[in-house]
Parts: sequence; C-alpha cells; structure tokens
Amino acid sequence: MSIVSSSLSGKFTAWPILYGAVALTTGATLILELSLTRIFSVVFYYHFAFLAISIALFGLGSGGVLSYYIVARGEKLFHRLGVLSALNSGAVVLSLALILNLAGKPSGFQTLAMVYFAAALPFLLSGMIVSLAIAETIHRVDRVYFYDLVGAAGGCLLVIPLLNIVGGPGALLSAAVLFAAAAAVWFGLARATTGRVLGVALALFLVALIIVNKRKPILDISSAKGSKLAAEIFVQWNSFSRISVRQDPKDQSLLVVIDADATTGIPQFDLDNLTDKDRAELTAHGPGFPYQLRPGAKTLIIGAGGGWDVARAIASGSKDVTGVEINPIIAETIMRGRFQGSSHGLYARPEAHIVVEDGRSFVRRSKDKYQLLQATLVDTWASTAAGAFALSENNLYTSEAFEDYLSHLTDDGVLAFTRWGFDPPRESLRLLSLARQAMYKLGEHDFARHVIVVREDVQRLNTWGATDTVLISRKPFRVEDLEKAALAAAKGGFEILYLPGQSPDNQFSSFLTAKDQAAWFRDYPYDVTPVPDDRPFFFYTVQPRDIWNFKTTATHENADFKVNLAVPTLFSLLGVSLLATFITLALPPFLLKARLPREPGVPTFLLYFLCLGAGYILVQVGLIQKLVLFLGHPTYALTVVIFSMLVSSGLGSYASRRLVRGNDNRLTYALCAVTAIVTILAFSVKPIIDAGEGLPLPVKMLITVLLIAPAGFAMGIPFPSGLTRLEHWHSPSVRWAWSLNAAASVLGSCGAIFLAIYLGLRMTLLIGAALYLVALVTLKLTSKHAVAQ
Repeated sequence: MSIVSSSLSGKFTAWPILYGAVALTTGATLILELSLTRIFSVVFYYHFAFLAISIALFGLGSGGVLSYYIVARGEKLFHRLGVLSALNSGAVVLSLALILNLAGKPSGFQTLAMVYFAAALPFLLSGMIVSLAIAETIHRVDRVYFYDLVGAAGGCLLVIPLLNIVGGPGALLSAAVLFAAAAAVWFGLARATTGRVLGVALALFLVALIIVNKRKPILDISSAKGSKLAAEIFVQWNSFSRISVRQDPKDQSLLVVIDADATTGIPQFDLDNLTDKDRAELTAHGPGFPYQLRPGAKTLIIGAGGGWDVARAIASGSKDVTGVEINPIIAETIMRGRFQGSSHGLYARPEAHIVVEDGRSFVRRSKDKYQLLQATLVDTWASTAAGAFALSENNLYTSEAFEDYLSHLTDDGVLAFTRWGFDPPRESLRLLSLARQAMYKLGEHDFARHVIVVREDVQRLNTWGATDTVLISRKPFRVEDLEKAALAAAKGGFEILYLPGQSPDNQFSSFLTAKDQAAWFRDYPYDVTPVPDDRPFFFYTVQPRDIWNFKTTATHENADFKVNLAVPTLFSLLGVSLLATFITLALPPFLLKARLPREPGVPTFLLYFLCLGAGYILVQVGLIQKLVLFLGHPTYALTVVIFSMLVSSGLGSYASRRLVRGNDNRLTYALCAVTAIVTILAFSVKPIIDAGEGLPLPVKMLITVLLIAPAGFAMGIPFPSGLTRLEHWHSPSVRWAWSLNAAASVLGSCGAIFLAIYLGLRMTLLIGAALYLVALVTLKLTSKHAVAQ
C-alpha cells in the first residue's frame, strides 16, 4: 500500500496539469541551483560555487523525508502543495537576502554552515513538493518522474538566458516566479479560487520586482569575499561571470573586474604616438620580456582581457596579433563598445584580430603557426554556471594543452607564460614539467636548452605581485637569444631564475638537470608533477599530506594562499556535507520515529538507492568536465550534458514501467547496460574529442547529445523501478530510500571532486559505473525476499 494512498487512480482527469505543476517546480529548482553557483562564485570564492550542488541535493532529500509529515489525499493534498509552493517563492527571496548579507563576513566554517542551511530552505520545500506529488501518483511514477526530469531540463536551458538578461539575483527571483506560478496551478487543481488568484498575483509581483531590481538594484551584491565592493561604473552579468568596471585608485585607469575578484586593466596608450616612457612601461614588465627576444612577432594571446598584451605586441612592431578572450562582455561590450575610447580603439586596430572563444579550443582548431604564443596570469578562478568544483579548471594548463601550443609554433617560436612567483616556486615549475613532457612527445629531449625563466618584483615574493615569466622555445634557444635575454634582464631589473649556460643554483636548475625526475618530484615539498586533461588541476600544488599545515600556517596575504585555498575548502565542504548527510539520515528515526527496517533483505536493498545516488552524480560530473574541451566552453558543457542526461533519463523513466514490468531480470539488464555504456564512455570520449575538434559547434552539440543519450536513458530506469519494487515489497522503507539516495548524492557530489583531483576523470566515471554494478548485486541478493512478499 502507498504511503500516501493514491486517490487519483481511475477518476483523475487533470493529469497534464499535474505534470505541468511538477515540471514548473523542478524547472524552478534547477534554475535556483545553477543561479546559486553564480552568486556563490561572486560573493565568496569560486570554490564555494560547487556548494550549491550539495545544498540542492541535501535540501531535496531532506524535503523528501519531511514530506511524510504532510500526508493528505486528493484535493486537500493539492491545496497543501499550493501553500508549500507559495512559501517556497518567499523562501527564495529570503535566502537571496541572507546570502547577500553573509557576503560581507569572513569565509570560515561558521559562515559556510550558515550559507549552507539558509540556501537549503527552498530546496527542502521543493523536495517536499515533488515527493508528495510522486507519492500521491505512485502508480504513475514513471510518467511523473519523466516530467520531473523534463522540467529540470527546461530549467537548465532557461538559466543561461536568464543570467544574461537579468543577472544572478534576477535569475534567483525568476525561480521564485516559477514557484509562485506552480502554486497557482496546485491551487487550481484543489479548486481553491482564492489561492489561485493569490498565486498569480505573487508571480506578477515578483516579475515587477525583477524589473525594478534590474533598473534600480534592491537585492544586489554590495559586498563580496568578506569586504564591501569598490564603486563600480559598469556592471553586467552573463552565464559564467559578473563583469564590472571601476577606476584604479592608484592612477585612475580603468580596471575590468571578474566576479568581484580577478582584474584585467585597460591600457590607455595611443599606439600611434608612443613616447619613450610609454614604450618602457609596455615592455619593462615581465609580460613584455618575450618581445625583447621576438620583436614584431606574429603573436597569439590567450586571455586577451583588457588588452595589455595586445598593446605590448603592437608596440613591439607586431602587425598580426590574434587575441583570444573567452568573455564576450569584456571583448565586445567593454573593449569594442562602451569603453572603446579608453583604450584608443585598441581592439578596432587593423593589427588586432580579437576572437571570442576558449583559448585552448581556438588553438586546437587553428591552422596557423605563431612566433609567439602568450598567456599572462590567465586564471580560472571564476566559476562557470555549472558550479561543479571540477569546472574551476578549463584545460589551459595540461600536458596535452602544451602539445597543442608547441605544435602551433614556428621553428623560432616561443611560448611565454607569466604566473605568480613563490618561494619555493610552484606554478612556474609546473609549467616546466608540463612543457617538458610535451617536448619529449614532440621529439625534443634536451629540454634544458629550451627554457628561460625570469622574475619580476622579487621584493614582493612573500606577499602579492612577484611574477615569473617562463619562456619555452620550440627549438633550442640560439646564442643570440640568450645574449638578448641577459641584456634585457639586466636593463629591466629582472632576476634570472634560469638561463641556459649561466643559471644560478636553484630549484629550476635542479629540476632541469635532475637525472631521476620521479625522485625529484617525490622529494619536492609541493606537487608540481605534470597534469593531464584527465586530471586538469594545475593550481593545486599542496601535497595531500600538507593540507592541514597549509591551512593553519599559510600567509593570507600571499597569492599562494588564495590559489591553493580550494583544496582545504573542499575538506570544509566535505565536513558540512557530512553534517548535512547525518541530518538527512537522522530525519526518519528522530522525526518520523522510523527505525531502519529489519525485514529480511530490506536493509540490503536500501543500499541499492545509495549506489544510484552516488553513481549518477559521479557520472554527471565526470562527463561535464570531460566534454568542456570538445564543446569549447564550460557553459556549453554544462548545458548540453545536463540537458541531455535529464531528458534521456526522463525518457528512460517514462519507459521503465513498460520495459521492466516489475521483473528483476529486466532490471538487471538495465543496470548492466548502465555499467557497460558508462565504461565505454570513459574510454571513448577522448578519441571522439580529438576526431571532432574541427567540427562546427552545433554538430558537436548534436554528437554530445547522441553520445550521452544511451547512458542517460539506461540511468533513468533503475530509480523509479526500484521505488516501485520497494513500494510493493515494504512501503514504509520508501522514506529510507529517499534519505539514502539523497545522502549518497550529497557525498557523491563532493566525492566526485576528490576522485577527479586524485584519481582522474576517467576513474571517476568508472567508479560511477561500478556503483551501478554494486546496485545490481544488492538487487540479486534480495530477489528471494522480495518475491516472497
């Protein structure tokens, strides 16, 4: 017997309206989740953006359990669903206000916990709504679950235009509008005219609030990263960033600020009338050093930003400069639009060819070769709308990426990467480890002759500002190159960290001359081993054994603390997730007075739902990150992968009743299919990426959908089939199934990142596939007991 006895069976005729209400709820929930990742990335650090996934899963799972307090039938249930939806609309607004208020506080465990549980409230209410709807319609769980996933897929598609049009706070308020609309639909099903009118009125009020908030901000970001924002003269959002422009208090020049954190300046030089002082300012700094060796070079700049490197290249005499900038707000709206005059029309000059695209993707599809390929402090600190911690890296700094870069250089070509300088060095050494591995694959074995490293602003080494510029030549540096480098270093006041033939005795020379590289890496205090596309975590150099020491002793004023803060933050997130998981699992016994069932086979079968929850999220995180490079942008990967999985899983759910028919053997085939298909994906994605790199984006998107659809379809079958099986076998245990599935999803979302960082993305997918195999084992172990019932 169903926990909520279905009063709809056989006499209910408004199924399309009910399906629509469920779809509105889940669509609003996904918009809320993905919008929160953007808000978190701006007001905290991008590491916290991943928190939204854990919050959503915790809230939905807990709401599913708490829904058993609101047992009702028929129209009375619909009225309660209307009330919950209306309350949820208000909860979204309240959560937004609390998060914006907490943005000004230091980011510690207490702040993290407050944010976690404040933001979880709307998800908790969503979980209650969806759980009650499914419980009331358990005999149609396959169809209701289908519309659940289709609604979420619709939310996935809507979130990008919403972020582009109304920004992060506006997108959250848009989720509130959909909850209010769902309230009106639920009240309509309950034949409660007053409630329906109030739901429509609430939705219209929130639409008006979005419009007013867009023109004159009421709920907006005024503080971020624990401090109040400086005065801004321009602000615009898109799906993967919040871009603002403010004046630099030092010289009143304009700074472009990304997610209230990373900055890129706008050079204000008239390149047709440069003074000697102007030329010195452009070429005297570390990023200008490469032009001392390759003046007038055909140049490719990754991460053009506000245009400083573009200006340097043109000032050095370059007539062909290609600048690749991933953010259209920076490249188009600011540099070619509203603030074009501030740079004297830099991006409109005939020498400059500006492309809006991910830098690595552009290089992979480019047929040209360049004399100089430059990337200056190109960081991926700004999270994408995906919010997944794994997406904080975008494959710019991997061994395969360096193969791409080096293969696009002329024989006299040079790579020039500028990164933060540390003592002992981290990022600059890892650049060398990546380049050396790539060089070996390209047939160059005397790597030490291909390297020059200089440091600027040595006096700021232990704070902010010291930078290392690493030059890597396609062929060994010529004698005249080394003479030019030595002269330029002496003239510009650079410290030479490595120069073939005259290098000081330091970590760079010991690394480049070490005979046993494995031993050198093992003994070095930081992890500077090369990272592949399968594990693209370039910035995380703190060894696992040293994380606690780093967290407690690192100087907060140093760039190193900010860069490596991500891994300790991940441990904090794990702690909060464990607390949330404990609460989720404690709800049935402490609030609902339900102990773990003791009927033979039931506890074992509950592990089935734990495996499904963890397995699904592992596969999803792995596929999103794997396909970023193929689709050319993290936002595209997010949208296409999640949309494909939701729709195909929804179709699998819709077909599950017909395909499985309560037969354990048929369910066995579905679980085996998931394991097999995901395993094939783990090994086939990279060859597909390599083969399709030159295809148009729409074709790539279609290939991605076709690639994911079989796995998604198969993954949509086990959960509703398992619920139906448990409902007929031991219905009180359904609440435990919801709890365990939610708990596994919360920990799985965090665990997916640990696995990706330390084992790689392929292994993350394989472990996800293996969990479906474990679910199969629990199914087989309980078959006799289930049949006996």
